[in-house]
Amino acid sequence: MAEECIFCKIVRKEVPSQPIYEDHDLIAFPDLHPVAPVHILVVPKEHMQNLNDAGKNDVGILGKMLRLSAKIANEKGVAETGYRVVINNGEDGGQVVPHLHLHLIGGKSLAHQLG
Repeated sequence: MAEECIFCKIVRKEVPSQPIYEDHDLIAFPDLHPVAPVHILVVPKEHMQNLNDAGKNDVGILGKMLRLSAKIANEKGVAETGYRVVINNGEDGGQVVPHLHLHLIGGKSLAHQLG
């Protein structure tokens, strides 16, 4: 599965992206289909299909994803006005790419939108 995963291909630099952050564990880049002025994907480099695959050894990376979201929100100027952090989990949860990732969404009012 990881060989064909688009996010794994981005991590391996087989597919171009415009990373705004990258380290040993994570990569963050703009969503190709943004739903708001700020729509960034934060993706762990290690393939996990979704939250159900995350185990107790993955708590650190999950926390790092959330902390990075806050850092990017500050850098993008949406921390003060507010933003949303979303993890879609599984088909019914709206997950399109079967690789754990979170969406940082902001730059407009999301108060009356679900998900």
